[in-house]
Amino acid sequence: MKGSFPHKKLLSAAVALVLASCALPPTQQYVRYQAVGWNDLPDWPGDDLAASYKAWYAGCSRLKANVIWQDICAAAPKDASAETIRHFIENSLQPVRLVNPDGSGNGLITGYFEPVYSGSLTQTETARYPLHARPRDLVTVELESLYPELKGKRIRGKLVGQRLIPYPDRAGIARHGVDAPVLAWLEDPLDVQFLQIQGSGRIKLDNGNELRLGYADQNGHPYRPIGRWLVQQGELTASEVSMQSIRSWAKANPGSIEALLNSNPSYVFFRRLPAGNDGPPGSLGQALTAERSIAVDPSTIPLGSLVYLSTSRPDNAAPIRRLVAAQDTGGAIRGSVRADFFWGTGQTAGELAGKMKQSGNLWLLWPKHKALPQ
Repeated sequence: MKGSFPHKKLLSAAVALVLASCALPPTQQYVRYQAVGWNDLPDWPGDDLAASYKAWYAGCSRLKANVIWQDICAAAPKDASAETIRHFIENSLQPVRLVNPDGSGNGLITGYFEPVYSGSLTQTETARYPLHARPRDLVTVELESLYPELKGKRIRGKLVGQRLIPYPDRAGIARHGVDAPVLAWLEDPLDVQFLQIQGSGRIKLDNGNELRLGYADQNGHPYRPIGRWLVQQGELTASEVSMQSIRSWAKANPGSIEALLNSNPSYVFFRRLPAGNDGPPGSLGQALTAERSIAVDPSTIPLGSLVYLSTSRPDNAAPIRRLVAAQDTGGAIRGSVRADFFWGTGQTAGELAGKMKQSGNLWLLWPKHKALPQ
């Protein structure tokens, strides 16, 4: 339904709705890049350069029309040794260190994963919590066509007569339902929340089959971490917050789960994905590769870019220093030195992702002689 509004007056009202509700994420205004040499990247070229390059190269098919990357992708060797890959990267790209507005280079590196939860295609006594497809009455407005200064911005709502009103938040959807098909039913409301946070997942059915779901759309309300609400309520400290600690708190406080979930007004809708063992598709449209793909703020790191990452594992603090591919975005991923590290599929990946809140540094590897992102 993009661009289907009857007249500009309604679209102008939509813009006013955006500005009034502050539903859009803030624009990054102080992006800074610091030119450095290859020797400034710790342990360059990092571990398993060939695996990282393969993950990035697979996404080149999504960049054929991108004037920044099309020549680089056309010249990139398909199958090559680590030495050849390093030579190609160093001769084609330039490293720039990402710097925060305050001049520091340290940022937050979190983790995400593709969960696997038990569920059913029909509602049962145990599987009672729905995963919805995109609602029939959800309207998405792209604002760039009439307001260039709002490039990349959109709002979501629904039409009531000739008025565009905000789409219901999570509490409203839970209370009154939504005009959307149910794709599957889960056994735990926290599974629904975490699947929405991750943006994709697999539902393990009673017959042994798996249903793969991916992000389809969102209700237009800002994402607010439920862990932050627990900290504000004095239930957990900031250092204690993890996916595991949130589950433990919910188990001990079943009567407060709805209040916890409603503290995040955002609500994600899903679509069916083809069966298979590929990673979930990221915002670039490319299947994500475990431990080689990251989610970024695209206003700082354009999708499809190569990035060098230096951080540490959340389980044993061992260093992670490697090339990664910027192939996804996320509602909570905002800022210059900020990334979400994709750990893969299943419980082990989830344990690592749920605990990951590491300090880290990022270097954008940008095509030589091309202007840096604005």
